[in-house]
Amino acid sequence: MKSLVLISVLLMVFAGANAADTVKEFRGSESTTTSIFTVESPWLLDWRLDGDFDSLVALDITLVEAHTGKHVGRVLHTKRKGNGLKLFNHSGQYQLRISSTLARWTLKVQQIQPEEAELYTPR
Repeated sequence: MKSLVLISVLLMVFAGANAADTVKEFRGSESTTTSIFTVESPWLLDWRLDGDFDSLVALDITLVEAHTGKHVGRVLHTKRKGNGLKLFNHSGQYQLRISSTLARWTLKVQQIQPEEAELYTPR
């Protein structure tokens, strides 16, 4: 939790200069595959999950290469409302494959500076 707060504060501090630039933002409530987005390393996925029920929501996100459809890896699997950040250290063109159950979700792909990535600590 402390790392999430630290990253959020750092993103606000750097907002005037080298701040995280939102590359793409996706919102929805159903399962889908997002449009293609291009990012340079490092970048963040800022996710938020909400729903009308406390225990029935679910969200599963997988990162795939845009043009080949190759599975890069599972980004998130949760059955609870909440939010978080995920750091990526590779560039490319990607899509997010989203499986959603009784949930409203928001995903922001944010380009960050290497100095900001050094301060990131996974939880």
